[in-house]
Amino acid sequence: MDQIKSMISSLTDVFVSLLALAIVASLLVGSANMAFLGDVAGNITSLVATLGAAGLPGLISLGVILVLFQRS
Repeated sequence: MDQIKSMISSLTDVFVSLLALAIVASLLVGSANMAFLGDVAGNITSLVATLGAAGLPGLISLGVILVLFQRS
């Protein structure tokens, strides 16, 4: 079980790093030039706007997401 948790944690770290790279690349070259990644920054902005419009449930969801990312 510990090996599975370690593997999932490692994969999460890799995906978070790739997400950060995609955000920076999207902001530097623009989403129109990122055919294989799409509009990463726009998708994150849309997610935050959706959570913000949801009120208290959105705030709770954001808190859960942040706790999950801090655990890994």
